[in-house]
Amino acid sequence: VQLQASGGGLVQAGGSLRLSCAASGRTSSSYVMGWFRRAPGKEREFVAAISRSGDSISYADSVRGRFTISRDNAKMTMYLQMNSLKSEDTAVYYCAANPRKWPSVGYGYWGQGTLVTVSS
Repeated sequence: VQLQASGGGLVQAGGSLRLSCAASGRTSSSYVMGWFRRAPGKEREFVAAISRSGDSISYADSVRGRFTISRDNAKMTMYLQMNSLKSEDTAVYYCAANPRKWPSVGYGYWGQGTLVTVSS
């Protein structure tokens, strides 16, 4: 599966953005999907994940209540709605696909990343 993330940009603190991750190749409904991010000078960290059917979802504590992950398997697209953005959310955001069953981890496929910059 190939993944293409988009939707990043510059936004003021308190604002919102919606990221998209379009999949091609093998149907994305065969994969658990997730969002990760890497802030400047920091390690990549988990943001959110969603099961194949969308019935199970997991969030990092730092984004829970502000971010919402969703997927549309018919469109082979995953989304990350980000509200109440903070300067510490500034990072390159990556989408990833995991062929293992929920909640096993093992993201073997990665998109190219999209930059989110939150100005304070």
